[in-house]
Amino acid sequence: MLLGLIVLTGSVALLMYGMKVMSEGLQKMAGSSLRNVLAKATTNRFTGLVTGAFITTCIQSSTATTVMTVSFVSAGLLTLAQAISVIMGANIGTTATAWIMVLGGSFDMRLMVFTAIVVAVALIYSHKNTNLGEFIMGLALMLLGLTTLKTNAIDMHLDSIPAVKNLFDGTSHLGPGDYGTYILYLVVGGLLTCAVQSSAAIMAITMTLCATGVLDIYAGIALVMGENIGTTITSNVVAMSASAQAQRAARAHLIFNLFGVVWVLCIYKYFVNFVCSLVGCNPNHVENPVILNAVLAAFHTSFNICNVLILIWFVKPMERVVCLLVSSDNNEAEEEHGLKFISGGPMSTAELSIFEAKKEISLFVDRCVRMFGFTIDLLGTEKGEDFNRLYSRIEKYEGITDNMEIEICDYLTKVAEGRLSAESKQDIQRMMRVCSELESVGDACFNIARTISRKRQYCQEAFTDKQLQHIHSMQHLLSEAIEQMSVVIQQGEHRYVDLNKSINTENEINNYRTQLKNQNIVDINNKLYDYQTGVFYMDLISEYEKLGDYIINVIEASGIKEKRGIR
Repeated sequence: MLLGLIVLTGSVALLMYGMKVMSEGLQKMAGSSLRNVLAKATTNRFTGLVTGAFITTCIQSSTATTVMTVSFVSAGLLTLAQAISVIMGANIGTTATAWIMVLGGSFDMRLMVFTAIVVAVALIYSHKNTNLGEFIMGLALMLLGLTTLKTNAIDMHLDSIPAVKNLFDGTSHLGPGDYGTYILYLVVGGLLTCAVQSSAAIMAITMTLCATGVLDIYAGIALVMGENIGTTITSNVVAMSASAQAQRAARAHLIFNLFGVVWVLCIYKYFVNFVCSLVGCNPNHVENPVILNAVLAAFHTSFNICNVLILIWFVKPMERVVCLLVSSDNNEAEEEHGLKFISGGPMSTAELSIFEAKKEISLFVDRCVRMFGFTIDLLGTEKGEDFNRLYSRIEKYEGITDNMEIEICDYLTKVAEGRLSAESKQDIQRMMRVCSELESVGDACFNIARTISRKRQYCQEAFTDKQLQHIHSMQHLLSEAIEQMSVVIQQGEHRYVDLNKSINTENEINNYRTQLKNQNIVDINNKLYDYQTGVFYMDLISEYEKLGDYIINVIEASGIKEKRGIR
C-alpha cells in the first residue's frame, strides 16, 4: 500500500512536470508569434474568443494566456472588453488538456512514450531543436504519468479498500437530492486546485477515482466544476498586488466560472445526463473507464462552451460589473505606483517573463520622461507652495526609480535561474544594464531639481534673459534626446530606429555645454551677472550635460545598434 501511494503521488508529480515542460517548449517555439496574434486578432468579441481558445490550445496553459492578456490590457494594447472575450476563449482552449488525458489514458502508451523520450533527448543534446525536444519530452512525461497513474490505481483496487470506500460512501448522499455532496466536492476540487496550482493534475486524479469506481460520475463532475473555480482563485490572488485593470480581468475570469457553476447546479442532473447521452452512456451504470473519462472531458468542454454561448452577448455588462468591483486608482496615485506588470512574480517560462520585464522597462522610461518634464516645470515655478509640491513629487519619483531598478533586476535575476537560451541570457543582461542606466537618468533629473532648489534658496539674483534662453535651448536638446531614448526602448523591437540622431544630439549637448562654459567666464568678467549666479548657472548646465550622457548610455545598453543596425 505504501509503495502504491508513493507511485500514485509520483505519477501525479510526473504528470504536472510533463505539462509544465510541454507548455514551456511550445511557448519558447512560438511565444512571440502567439503574442502578436493575441495583440492583433482581437478586433471584436468573437475574434477574441477564437484567439484565446487557439492560443490556450497551443500552449496548454490558460494561465499563460490570461497573463499575456492582462499585460496587453495594462499596456493599452487591448481593451478590457477584448480581454474578457479572450479569457472566455481560454476557458474553452484549456479543455483540450482533458481530451489529451482521455486519449493518453485509453491504452498503454509506454512504447510510444519511451521512443519519444529517446527522440527528445537526441534533439535536446544536439542543440539544434532544443525547444522541440523539450515539447516532445514534456508530452512524453505527461503521457507516462497518465499511464502509470491509471495502471497503479487499477492495481491498488481502491474500490475494495474499506477506508477509501467508507470515506466516499459516507459523503455520497448529503443533503436533499444529493446537492450537499455536489457542493462538498465542488469546494474540495477548488481547494485542491488552489493547493497544487494545477487543474490538470486534479483532473487526472478525478479521472482515476471515477475509473476505479471510487467516485460516481455525478461527484466526479462536481470535482471538475470545483477545478474551474480553483484555477481562477490563483489568478485573483496574484492580481491583488497588480494594477486595477489586471484585477478587473482576473475578476471577470472568476465571474465567468462562478456564473457557469451556479446555472449548472440549478439543472445539475439534467445537464450531466445530457452530457452522458452525447457520449452514449448511462450515468448510473458506466463500467468502461475510457467512457467515464470521456464523460468528464465532454462535461468540461460542454460546460465552458455553453457558458461562453450565454455570456458572449454580455461582455459590456461584465465589463461594467468588474469596473464597479475594482475601482480605478486616482490618476496621480496610479502613475506613481511601483511595478505594474511583474508584481505577480516570474511567469511559467522565460519567454513570458522577459516580455513582462520589457513592458516594465517601458513604464520605467515613461516615468523618467515624466520626471524630466517636472524639472522643466520646476524652473519656471515662482510660487513657493507650488514649487515645494513639485519638488516633493520629483523627489518621490527619484525614490520610485531607485525601487524599480532593484525590483526589476531582482526579477530578472530569478528569471535567469531557469533554463534560458543564449539569446534570452543576452536579453536579460541588456535589460539589467538598461535599468541601471535609467536609474541614473532618474538621479540626474533629481540633481537638476536640487540645483534649482539651491539656486532659489541661496541666490536671490534671477537668471538673466540670456541665461534662461541658453537653459531653454539645452532643455530642448535634452527633450529630443529623451524622446529618442523612449523610441529606442519602446519601439526598437518593432521597427528600425535611427541611432545617428541620438548620437548627434548627444554631441550637440556636449558641444553646447563647452560653449556655454567658456561664454560664462566672459559674461562674469563683463559683469553681466555676479559670480554666484554664474556658478549655479553652470552647475545646472553641467547637470543637463550629465543627463545627456546617461540618456545615450541607456540607448547603447539596449543593444539595438548591434541587433538592428542603422538604417
